[in-house]
Order: sequence, then structure tokens, then C-alpha cells
Amino acid sequence: MAKAVGIDLGTTNSVIAVMEGGRPEVIVNAEGNRTTPSVVAYKGDERLVGQIARRQAALNPQATLFEVKRFIGRRWDEVKDEAARSPFTVKEGPGGSVRITVDGKDYAPEQVSAEVLRKLVADASAKLGQKITDAVITVPAYFDNSQREATKQAGEIAGLNVLRVINEPTAAALAYGLERKGNETVLVFDLGGGTFDVTILELGDGVFEVKSTSGDTALGGADFDQRIVDWLAEEFNKEHNFDLRKDKQALQRLIEAAEKAKIELSNASETSISLPFITFDPETRTPLHLERTLTRAKFEELTADLLKRVRKPVEQALSDAKLSASDINEVILVGGSTRIPAVKRIVQDITGKTPNESVNPDEAVALGAAVQAGIIQGDSSLGDIVLVDVTPLTLGVEVQGGMIAPMITRNTTVPAKKTEIYTTAQDNQPGVEINVLQGERPMAADNKSLGRFKLEGIPPMRAGQAQIEVTFDIDANGILHVTAKEKTTGKESSIRIENTTTLDKNDVERMVKEAEENAEADKLRKEKVEKRNALAQLRLQATQQLDEHANAPQDARDRLKAVADEAEEAVNSDDDSRIADVQKRLEDELRDFMTKGAQAQPEAGATSASAAEDDVIDADFKPADDK
Repeated sequence: MAKAVGIDLGTTNSVIAVMEGGRPEVIVNAEGNRTTPSVVAYKGDERLVGQIARRQAALNPQATLFEVKRFIGRRWDEVKDEAARSPFTVKEGPGGSVRITVDGKDYAPEQVSAEVLRKLVADASAKLGQKITDAVITVPAYFDNSQREATKQAGEIAGLNVLRVINEPTAAALAYGLERKGNETVLVFDLGGGTFDVTILELGDGVFEVKSTSGDTALGGADFDQRIVDWLAEEFNKEHNFDLRKDKQALQRLIEAAEKAKIELSNASETSISLPFITFDPETRTPLHLERTLTRAKFEELTADLLKRVRKPVEQALSDAKLSASDINEVILVGGSTRIPAVKRIVQDITGKTPNESVNPDEAVALGAAVQAGIIQGDSSLGDIVLVDVTPLTLGVEVQGGMIAPMITRNTTVPAKKTEIYTTAQDNQPGVEINVLQGERPMAADNKSLGRFKLEGIPPMRAGQAQIEVTFDIDANGILHVTAKEKTTGKESSIRIENTTTLDKNDVERMVKEAEENAEADKLRKEKVEKRNALAQLRLQATQQLDEHANAPQDARDRLKAVADEAEEAVNSDDDSRIADVQKRLEDELRDFMTKGAQAQPEAGATSASAAEDDVIDADFKPADDK
């Protein structure tokens, strides 16, 4: 059986892991790194993913997409302020969804995220020596139904069979508690690049039971970076009367510098930010530079309101679990932003516990996802592990008066199913529209609408007589399914979902097909590049041999030089057959020349014929990199 993997699809970085010998292990990517930047860049027909995409971001800001997880499954009216801060173009899409435009083409956030997933899986498949198709993907605990569905769709577009979508803090707890014995109550504090979650679990005897979860999907490391970006831009504006945030390239450099400064301030009391040639004076066209020193104290001042926001979800999670801070045995920090010293202080202040840092905050989620993948596949080395998770937000329907009638309350164990009976408000009402809501506010308008479900074909009857049975069913992924039927006649009606932000089935199928076509095109493009590189390498070797063997017969020199010159032209052409032909002829001429060139060299005093032959053998087809 092919192995299933666990994937932490992160806002800033992503990680993939697999069970090996009864333990979860991170799989390094093609570049040899344990984390892969969640960055995708488009350059003409090419798509760059990961570190190579991040490196060229400053020169290609409008086509380099990052932190896309903050847009996945969300509505435009929820993210438009955030979108305005991006160097790339984010706009409103169909049905109030979000789209990202690059070179006139629109991409759904799910498509972009699928590119990251595809690279992770391709690199892992190469490392493991087998094709990977099954995966467990993690999401923030406070992701709503649309965001979970969209993440699952991203996996499908990447060609994956998504076995399960599980909460990131729960996955981290799995990684932490895998080898621990005894009973513990654990608080997982997960502050990543784009989201913040707090989850309280009880661990014991192979059971991982989530007691409560809370969080903030609009708080993460990116928000801390943005405060540094704004401070740098405002300081520069005071000095030069120019707002760097209006220049896409300058903005990208500010974002990169801000993240670097934040990271450095986790271990130092101050850091220098130096951005030479950040822009030009609009009047004199002389270059302008940005030089600033940022202290840890100033950083904490800039982010004071963000630091305050981490307190409420912790207190809410404790309250929902009916626990006090003294009931918590361990506090686990997850997510790169938990390295911020002020964050650690706040956690310690609220819980009275020194955080446990035995798990790598960047890798714990992927490791736990790999454990969950192993559980699903029946990995015997894991023994009997039971994972009991909860839904993060209340689900309900809108009723008369614009109120929400809760169906499944937050922190209900999943999977869960609930049925309620509703009726009509008017005589002879032919149908009803059921507005499915998610949130904690009493008024429907203050909560998020997941979709409007129409039930039509109700026979004529007086108001209040119709018996409309609505069933909410949350699966193990935390994804909601809704059905409805009219009970008095026994007639069932189909339900149509409208105005959701997730992609419909046809869109997903189209994107899967595009992804497969692009994968084949990428493979062919890579092969073409490799052929040209091989010919260019061989041409360089031929040129070096011409320089080294000046005493070789002139006719051999002329023939080799002629084919080497032809190779230079072929490398710049788009003719694969010509490249193959020139490659073959250049190999033949180079072999002949190296033999004749070595024979033509003047004899050294004590050099034997056998030594000369050895030199020829050693030199024959030696790669240029080894010279």
C-alpha cells in the first residue's frame, strides 16, 4: 500500500511528513529544506513554487503570490482591506468570492494553494520512491465550513485524495502526545503566519479528546510584519514625502525586510533595516535609501493591540472547557510567531506555566497530520489511538425576525448530526429559503452565511402546517452537509446551494484538468531546459579543450570549433532535433579532439606512455563542474 502523508498547508511555510518505523518524519523538499515557502510565482509560461519563487519576489511583485491561505474560502467583503495591502492584484470574483489576477488571468486561492501542495507531494514522492496520492491536510481550528471545503478542494486540484481535514492544534497535540503516558490536560497555543488558534485537549490512554477551541482567523505573523511595514513607510514618508506602499516593488521589499526584522528581534534587542536604492526622488531622480534601527521595545509598542488580541481566545477556550489555568498541565507553542518574546510572556502570564518547547513549532502540525494519516491507514505501530475533535463555531438557520436558531453549538464533538423541524410563515407558501449560518451572534446578519438552500414544491396549506425537516450533518473533516424535506406529504426536495465562496464541481474538475496539463507542460519545459543546459555544458568543455590543447592538429581544432559555434546557435534555438544532432556531433568531435590533442602534447621528461594514456582516460567526458 502506498503511504499516506500529513501536510501542514501554512500561510508562510508548508511542511509534509510521513510515518516511518512507527514515528512521524518530516520529508525534505528538492532543495534539501524541511519547510517550503507557501509562495507561487508566474513568469510567462513558467510557474515557480517555494524558495525559488520567494527569491525573485522583489523583481516580480505583481506575479508573486504569498499568504494566499488568508483568502481561501473567504468572501470578498471579509478580505478587501487585507487585499489592498498586497503587492499583487486581489479582486472580487463570482458570487462575492476572491480572485487573484496575474497577467490578465484570474486564479482562485484554491488553485494557488494547489500549486504548493503539488510541489510538496512531487518532492516527497521523489524522496520516498513512490507516487503519493493520499493525504491528511490540516487547517486552523477556527476555519469555518467554507474555508475547510476550499482547503479540501485545493488538495483535489493538486490530484490528492484528501483522507481527512483536521485542526492544526489537534495535529500538534498528536505529535506531542504520541509517546507520552498518563493523563494530561494540554493547551495548544497556535500562532502561525496568518491565523491564531487555542485548543484545549485531554490526553490519556491513547485518547486525544478536544474539550474546546477558540481563535482568530485574522491574526497572525503577517499582521505583526504589517506593523513594521507601516512604520517604515511612514518614517520614510516623513523624510522624503513619498509613500513606499504605493510602489509595488518597494512594498515587496518592505514586506521581506519586516519579516526578517521580526525574526531577528526574537533573539536580539534591536536590528538594523537597510534597503539601499528603495526608490528614486520623483524630482531629481537621485536614488533614495532606507536605513532604520528597530528595537524590540519599539516593535512591542507597534504591535501592542495585536498582543492584546491573543488573550481573549485563551480565556474563551478555558471558559468553554470549564477549566481554570491551574487545571492545565502543559502549554504547547505551535507556529513560527510563538517565537516572539512578548507572545511567550503573555502565554506564561495567562496560564502561569512555562511553555513546553519540546516540539518544533514549525513542524509539529505536519508530524501530527502524518500520525492521523497513519491511523486512517491502520498503521499497527501506532496502537489504538482515538482522536475526538470539535466544531469551532455554532451552526444554525435564520428564522423569522432575522434571528439565528442554533442547530449545532460550538465545541460539539464531530462528527455530529442534528435534525430540527421548521414550518412556513404564510398561507399557501410554495417554498422556503433556508439561510445556513455560522457564528456566535444572536442576529443572522451578524453571522456568516454559508449558503441559502431552497426547498420548493410545498403543497398549498395554512401557515404553520408544513413540517420541514432540516438536518445538519458535520463529517469528520468538520465540513457541513445540509438536507431538507417536507414531512406532511413525505415528499423530499433537492437543495441548491447559492452564493458560496467555494468552487463548484465543474470548476474543480476544470482546474484538476488544467493542473494535469500544466504538469505535463512543466515536465516538457524542464526537459527542454535540461537539453539546452547539457549542450551548453558540452560546448564550454569543448572551448576549454581548445584553450588547453593549442598544439593539437589544426584540422581537428577547426572541426571542433565549428561544431562548438553551431552548438552556441542551437542552444538559443527552439529546435529540439537540431539540439540532439549538434549534441551527438559535438560529443564525437570532442572525443576525437581530446585523443589527438593529448597525443600532440610535448613529452615531459619522466612521463611514461602508460601515464599519458591514464591522463586521456581520466579526462575523457569529465564534467566541467569537477574540473
